[in-house]
Amino acid sequence: MRNNSILIWIMAVIAAAPLWAQTPVESEINCPTDTIDGEIVYKYEVEKGIGLYRVGVNFNVPQSEIIRMNPQLKQRGLHFGETILIPTGRRVVRQTEAVVVKTEVRDLPPQPAPVIVEQKEMPIVADKTPANVDTLPLAIDTILTIDTLPLPEKQVIELALMLPFESQQIKRSTNAEKMLEFYQGALLALHELQNDSTIYRLRVYDTERSERRVNALCDSTLLDSVRGILGLVYPIQIERMTVWAALHNVPLLVPFSNDLELDGHPQLMQFNATDRQEADSLCHWMHTKDLHYVAVEVREADMTSSIRTLRRQIRANGITYTGLALRDLMADSAAYALSKEKENLIILHSDRYQHVRPLIPHLEMLQAAGYRIRIVSQYSWQKEQIRLPQVYTSMFNSNRITDTYEAEWKHYFVNEHVSVTPRYDQLGYDLMKMLVAYLHGQTAYNGLQSDINFVRTGENGGWQNSHVMVLTKE
Repeated sequence: MRNNSILIWIMAVIAAAPLWAQTPVESEINCPTDTIDGEIVYKYEVEKGIGLYRVGVNFNVPQSEIIRMNPQLKQRGLHFGETILIPTGRRVVRQTEAVVVKTEVRDLPPQPAPVIVEQKEMPIVADKTPANVDTLPLAIDTILTIDTLPLPEKQVIELALMLPFESQQIKRSTNAEKMLEFYQGALLALHELQNDSTIYRLRVYDTERSERRVNALCDSTLLDSVRGILGLVYPIQIERMTVWAALHNVPLLVPFSNDLELDGHPQLMQFNATDRQEADSLCHWMHTKDLHYVAVEVREADMTSSIRTLRRQIRANGITYTGLALRDLMADSAAYALSKEKENLIILHSDRYQHVRPLIPHLEMLQAAGYRIRIVSQYSWQKEQIRLPQVYTSMFNSNRITDTYEAEWKHYFVNEHVSVTPRYDQLGYDLMKMLVAYLHGQTAYNGLQSDINFVRTGENGGWQNSHVMVLTKE
């Protein structure tokens, strides 16, 4: 009973799904209505500080449906005080219209059969036309052909999303808000994937930081019908679910980790590039440049794993560099270790900004003195306005300009600091699309934010995204 309540409870807490649920009771929404091409809509005046996502939640209507009624929102978003149209899910039906029911006649031979359609009394407003009923304006005694062939049954594919939404916390962290954005993007992807032959159903679980919750799910029958899993953040949870995925032959796509053990786990899929991938990509970029390399020398124990891997791959690629201690780079004598003729690439000892912050002003002073300096940095520094040119490695990239459901966005990395953190809704959208594509036998996907190409890591290994490139800020 406890396990069953997890799914129900989290769906109630984060019920912001952009899939169309049922239309709210009209008495609960104090908005005037109008009729547009036979469709009853609310006329809503946009309130101050409200966004498209919140409007969709308040009216229980998917964002795509709101944009359908108001196509101008796709380019510019909501404006305070403007009036937009919001579909109610109801239509006005003329009294003279008739209703024709699609039927299956399995005992008759598969050939057209003439049917006389008579005029029927119809209510002026119908809440929602049933899925198996078409409303057609027909005259009396009209001859209609009914297809007597059996209708195809829809395939139902169940998927699971497991993320730390922190729904039981009184005050959720900013990471939990990012998980909700990721969730919204994943739901939008499934909404677009629905078609005449396939229905996608999503089970959502709040894993918090708890190993116990994941163990309970693995030991229950809740996941028995699940065909694919997206999510999980913490290593102990991923390790437990990896065992379950292998036993049940279910792919597990992990969105944020970059250090998974893929050998021997053919169902495990890691989206983030490994430290080795990023280091090799950066070394390849270095070979195309005529640079003078300076590495900050610190104790091995003080290096982050990504920098340690980068140093190892630099040596393996035959790239020579000058090693300087952090205090030496911050001293007046640092200029003697730099080159006046070449651009100096400073390889920092850490990928965390707070660890190298004291060095940045000194490098900026050297730059002002005429030295050309570039530093290796990470996309996690998006809030720091550093005036030095920087080098990034990342898999978040696309060369297309894409219309999304909210606005027009360029490819993920551009030469601005404010654009170097993932949009989690687009990331959720891309990875859900990738998971479904994998279930249909595909290993590559060109997304809104990320171009993904999964490759096997060995004969019996898991899948690793091979799409990684170096991007620079000039």
